[in-house]
Amino acid sequence: MEIVRLKDVSVNFGDKWVLVHENFTLNRGEFVVLAGANGSGKTTLLRVLLKLIKPTYGSVEYFDSKGRITRNLSIGYLPQKSKIDTRFPITVKETILSGLRRGFLGRLPGDASGRLAEVAEICGVGEYMGQTIGTLSGGQLQRVLMARAIIGRPELLVLDEPLSYVDKQFEHRLYELLEKLSHSMTIILVSHELSGVEPLATRIVRL
Repeated sequence: MEIVRLKDVSVNFGDKWVLVHENFTLNRGEFVVLAGANGSGKTTLLRVLLKLIKPTYGSVEYFDSKGRITRNLSIGYLPQKSKIDTRFPITVKETILSGLRRGFLGRLPGDASGRLAEVAEICGVGEYMGQTIGTLSGGQLQRVLMARAIIGRPELLVLDEPLSYVDKQFEHRLYELLEKLSHSMTIILVSHELSGVEPLATRIVRL
């Protein structure tokens, strides 16, 4: 059953076409890895899928668990670290909890504290919860962003180069975490390194 469908999507920036007539369907329960050389359009495709970029041509549709088109799909997103402004004075705790805030007032659910403790332990970020993100190393920030992406227990988890900057110890923990998450959510992941994630993937798409 489909959860996302990109139909005849093309994207250009100025006079450069990054995606041309791309058709892509993501099914519920899949673990899809997007692979390809730098500049092949992997991150652009993710941003179109997330509706952060409006395609020049084509359409993006979301589907609920009954196969009906919906505007409301629960999505967790881990962007590339380079897209994060670490000068913004926000703490690790606030960053992770932002993955739970919903609505105009950004209210938190009643179980927010429990969920925060859970993902902090899973991602190993509890010891620097009060620090601002600008004081973190690249690997620490990546762990925080991962915690933010999964705290809402989304239907769809979108990961853009999640292994960037992380140490080998957390890399292996991340593989174990992704394997566990794949039983409860749909995952799409961009990676230039396939050796660790290939055994987890139900499908590999090369751009």
